[in-house]
Amino acid sequence: MKRVYNFSAGPSVLPESVLRRAADEMLDYQGSGQSVMEMSHRSKIYEGIIGSAESLLREVMGIPSNYKVLFLQGGASSQFAMVPMNLMNKNHKADFVVTGQWATKAQKEASRYGEAHIVASSKDKTFSYIPDLDPAAFSKDADYFHICMNNTIYGTRFTKLPETGDVPLVADISSCILSEPIDVSKFGLLYAGAQKNMGPAGLTVVIVREDLIGNAMDITPTMFNYQIHADNGSMYNTPPCYAIYICMLVLDWIKNEIGGLEKMKEINEHKAGILYDFLDQSSLFKGTVVKKDRSIMNVPFVTGSDELDAKFVKEATAADFVNLKGHRSVGGMRASIYNAMPVEGVEKLVEFMRDFEKKNG
Repeated sequence: MKRVYNFSAGPSVLPESVLRRAADEMLDYQGSGQSVMEMSHRSKIYEGIIGSAESLLREVMGIPSNYKVLFLQGGASSQFAMVPMNLMNKNHKADFVVTGQWATKAQKEASRYGEAHIVASSKDKTFSYIPDLDPAAFSKDADYFHICMNNTIYGTRFTKLPETGDVPLVADISSCILSEPIDVSKFGLLYAGAQKNMGPAGLTVVIVREDLIGNAMDITPTMFNYQIHADNGSMYNTPPCYAIYICMLVLDWIKNEIGGLEKMKEINEHKAGILYDFLDQSSLFKGTVVKKDRSIMNVPFVTGSDELDAKFVKEATAADFVNLKGHRSVGGMRASIYNAMPVEGVEKLVEFMRDFEKKNG
C-alpha cells in the first residue's frame, strides 16, 4: 500500500491509526451490522457517537461547562455571517484584525450587518506578520472582537491574544485547533472547519459561551441561529454524521495515543523547528514570515525564482511529497504540518530540500 507525505493545507492528512480503525468499522460499527455512514442520526448508537465526540472535545480542550459545543455544517466561512447575526446585536459594531484572506472575508461579511471596524492590518506586507495592536484603537462598545488565530495561507499566528476587556473575543481557529492547549475561557466564541486537524471536510465546530446566544438578529435564518442548534443538541437537522464520527476517533487518538494537547504541542513545535531551522540556514530556500509570528502548522517558503519553485514542486511530487505548492495569492511553496503529519515526514522533506539545494543552488 502506498502512502505519500501529504502537506495539504486542507483537507489534510489524518492519523493512519484513525483511518485504519475507520476502515475496520466501515461495514459494521461495533456490532451494529451497519456503517456509521448509513445509520440514522436519531438512533441510540449514533447518539453515543456524537455524545462521545462532544465529551472528548470538552475533555481534550478543557472547555468550561458554561460553553456550548455545536457540530454544524457550512464550513468556517458560514461563520463569517453567523457570528455577526448572533453577536452583533447590541451596538451593531465589531472590531477586526485583518491578517489574511479569511480575516478579510470575515470582516467584509460582517460589514453587511453592522460596523466592521478594522483595528489593524498586515496587508501592506502581504500578511507576512501579525500587526502590533494599540488598545486605544479598540472600540469600547464593540459587540465582539474578531481575530484569525492562525493564518493558513500566509503562515502567521497570534502568539499573544489582544486584551479586549468586556468585549468578547472571537477567533477563527480552523488551522490551529487541537495543535496546542487553548484557554477557552479567554474567548466568547471559537470556530473551526474540521478538515485540517479534526477530521474530513463537512464539519464545523463552534464553541460559544452560553450568555452570547439567544439574541440573534430578527433576520437570522433558523439554520444560522446558535440557540436553535444548542437547544437541539446539534440535531436540528441531519448533522454531518460521518465527519463527526471521524472527529471522535481523532480526539480519541489525541487523548490516548498522543497523550493530550501539551504533548501534541511539543511534537508540533519539534516538527516546525526542524523545517524552520533548515530554512534559516539554507542558501536557496527562505521562509516568508517574520520569525516571531511563525505558524507551527503552515510554513510558506520560496526560492526567489518562480521557475525553481515550479521545478521543486514537480520533483517533490514525483518523490511523494505532495500538495506543497503555495496558495495562488502568495506563490512559492507551503508545507502544512498538521497534527497527523509524522515527524519523519518533515525530516524526509528537509532531506529532499537539502538535496535539491545542492543540485540547484
